[in-house]
Amino acid sequence: MSTFAFQTIDQKWQQFWKENQTYRVAHNSDKPKYYVLDMFPYPSGSGLHVGHPLGYIASDIIARYKRLKGYNVLHPMGFDAFGLPAEQYAIEHGVHPAISTEKNIATYRRQLENIGFSYDWSREIRTSDPEYYRWTQWIFLQLFDSWFDRSQQKALPIADLEAIFAAEGNLSYPSPGQKDLHFNAADWGHYPEAQQREILMGYRLAFLDHASVWWCEALGTVLANDEVVNGVSERGGHPVERKKLRQWFLRITEYADRLLEGLEQVDFSDSLKEMQRNWVGKSYGAEIDFEIEGHAEKLRVYTTRPDTIFGVDFMVMAPEHELVAQITTTGQQAEIDAYLSYAKSRSEVERMADKKISGCFTGAYAVNPFDGRLIPIWTAEYVLAGYGTGAIMAVPCGDERDFAFAHHFGIAVTNILGDQFNGEEANPTKDGVLHNSGFITGMGMREGIEAVIEALAGKGIGKRHTNYRMRDAGFSRQRYWGEPFPVVFRENIPYALPESELPVELPHVDNYGAGPDGQGPLANLPAWTQLPDGRLRETNTMPGYAGSSWYFLRYMDPHNETAFCDRTISDYWNQVDLYVGGTEHAVGHLLYSRLWTKVLCDLGHISFDEPYKKLLNQGKIGGDSRLAYRIRGTQTYVSAGLKADYETDEIHVDISMVQGFELDVEAFRNWRPDFAQAEFILENGKYLCGGRLEKMGKRYFNVVNPDDMVAQYGADTFRMYEMFLGPIDTDKPWDTQGIEGVHRFLRKLWRLFFDEKAAKSLWTDQAPSAEELRVLHRAIRKVEDDLERLSFNTVVSALMMCVNDLTDLKCSSKAILEPLLVILSPYAPHICEELWQHLGHTESIVFADYPVWDESLIRENTVELPIQVNGKMRAKITVPVDMEEAEVRKIALADPGVVKFLEGKEPKKFILVKGRIINVVV
Repeated sequence: MSTFAFQTIDQKWQQFWKENQTYRVAHNSDKPKYYVLDMFPYPSGSGLHVGHPLGYIASDIIARYKRLKGYNVLHPMGFDAFGLPAEQYAIEHGVHPAISTEKNIATYRRQLENIGFSYDWSREIRTSDPEYYRWTQWIFLQLFDSWFDRSQQKALPIADLEAIFAAEGNLSYPSPGQKDLHFNAADWGHYPEAQQREILMGYRLAFLDHASVWWCEALGTVLANDEVVNGVSERGGHPVERKKLRQWFLRITEYADRLLEGLEQVDFSDSLKEMQRNWVGKSYGAEIDFEIEGHAEKLRVYTTRPDTIFGVDFMVMAPEHELVAQITTTGQQAEIDAYLSYAKSRSEVERMADKKISGCFTGAYAVNPFDGRLIPIWTAEYVLAGYGTGAIMAVPCGDERDFAFAHHFGIAVTNILGDQFNGEEANPTKDGVLHNSGFITGMGMREGIEAVIEALAGKGIGKRHTNYRMRDAGFSRQRYWGEPFPVVFRENIPYALPESELPVELPHVDNYGAGPDGQGPLANLPAWTQLPDGRLRETNTMPGYAGSSWYFLRYMDPHNETAFCDRTISDYWNQVDLYVGGTEHAVGHLLYSRLWTKVLCDLGHISFDEPYKKLLNQGKIGGDSRLAYRIRGTQTYVSAGLKADYETDEIHVDISMVQGFELDVEAFRNWRPDFAQAEFILENGKYLCGGRLEKMGKRYFNVVNPDDMVAQYGADTFRMYEMFLGPIDTDKPWDTQGIEGVHRFLRKLWRLFFDEKAAKSLWTDQAPSAEELRVLHRAIRKVEDDLERLSFNTVVSALMMCVNDLTDLKCSSKAILEPLLVILSPYAPHICEELWQHLGHTESIVFADYPVWDESLIRENTVELPIQVNGKMRAKITVPVDMEEAEVRKIALADPGVVKFLEGKEPKKFILVKGRIINVVV
């Protein structure tokens, strides 16, 4: 075959790789290992669009490159198959999520194979497979049966803690769940089992508690914060209410410091590390107990600025704070009730995003512990119950939110900053000198922090405290399509199931409606939930991130029936060397995966406590939308260049009906019934659409299917074009027209090997020229350097330049063409396999050796020097780079172009700028 029949070539080699298991990898190789991983894809019903494969192509290029460099490469793929989207799809379409998920996975896999990825499909995993989630349940039991020893900063078996309690009580081991709990060994021995297990629950890394959730009666489900908008469900606009339900949590807060420390060991971007640090939110300050006038209760606040205690002008409690109900005065009760009703209908996301100022005075006053001032206590939604103590001391002169609140409600502002506070805006400085501040007046603020903490401790009303913004992670969902918990209840006490009873398989249901009292759908199956011996199964299921927190480990040993991963195998593959995925998982998934890895390491199941060495966040490929402009109130559409004369509505048009910007008006009329009568005002005989770069999605009709691109241009063109669009970590628009240039490049590559018109091959065994060697080795160096830096787009440019230069040189030397194919093959594996075979190789190019560039061949031996005579360019000469100036002068002055202007005269000056230019002055 001497013609570039890319469709035939694609199919041929994809079938070859599959039949020969070309990418199958073993864990007993003598080669160095390299583990490159894509973030777990969720197989949605709509399949892939051209934005999805961007990261996959990048990781595949690295996997292929590392194989050529002599590494044993693990490059697997699987599917994050459990989760809410599949269940919602099932409810809306009347199909069981197991069926829709299986169908979607088949579509995804076909599309991925169509692009030519080098995955070891023998390692494919699916989180909804009982053989997989058996081990997810097993890991949950490791978390349930563990606690965090703060003295050793690691997880230990819960049995160790029971032994400690039996020997000495908990005096040296405070409970993270019950901070005021204290008991000795004798107490522990007298506690009944139920009380002992309740105490242990306060220590377990996977623990049970009650939490307020959003319950929507109409939808029969619990909603996440971002699914509630203005007190109603985002989907359907139904009323919601706060309901306390039993929930599982992961005690990730115990690992806060280790999660922060681990960021120093990994190669993540600075921005991503900062996102994780902000999520953990570690801060230093003090906890202070304020007396409340007329009440025995005290109001505890956490502050990072105890030095500002003399500037406190009001206190604010979160609407959920338990003291709100206890201290509100009779005169303020009606206002407080109305405000709480409003505040509790809003999610935390809304409360933090909304800039509107709201709040209500409780009628109660706190007492400043140093000067006795009475401080009014308010409740306001800008304070969250989950941060700190759920209450703050407000210092308007030093905090913008507090200042705005005080200004809105007419609260007088105390100036503790002197001239550094202008009365018009807060000044949050930490470097001022304190004024009007009692015993710390005249001190610098940083000095004042320490002085106030010492004074608080002396009075017994406060102490130094480290706080974290991060909350313990909710780990249960009132949903069907997820991993069942390996837990049973006896008299409302949870017990772990023995490992021999795993997996607890998800039963088949036909009704996905919620169970009674906000429970999940599994509560509707008494035959499943109620065991013969009277025990009851947990009816919640695990969240979507359960299976994705450890999947990188199962890929190492996917068919092991006796362990989640053999220790010798995980020791070999170790950490993921390169992890590729989007920034949308930069906080949640990464933190949970890092937590699970640290726990498994602490318990001795693996030897490393960070899952990913290096992380690459690819950017997004945006859609290039097309817009038609309908004259308001009519069925007439005006071309984009003429719309300024009309009032119009924008209509998104399916991009398949547009060539460039020109709309196929008949296709538009036939698109939908309401467009059948459309009339068009044209410009120059055409209807031209407007354009907009925005997110690629079905709602904008700008989705480009990779199947269409591969069918039209071939998999190699598609792969190279995605990389050519721009730096891998930036967002960029898709432009179908631009793909033509990459396709022409591959045709030019083909023509180095074949004369398609004469149907003959062109390569020869003749020795390459010095210039051909220089072009090749320059490309080898550039490609290798840029790939190591993950600069994929510049590699494409270098490969194009190389092929262009070799074409100009009419290169036909097999000694040049063979290594060219090797360095190009990670990007364009199909065409390179085909040409490699034509060159006489019987083994796949995957097993070739990556060529080594030779510095001596890259160095230029000659240099072209322009010659100026009296400031004007008259000639050029090419001379050896190391030629002596006397020889260069002789050749330059003998050049006909120079001789003509010398007119037989001896030049006054001859100036050689070495390697650059010659100036002759006559």
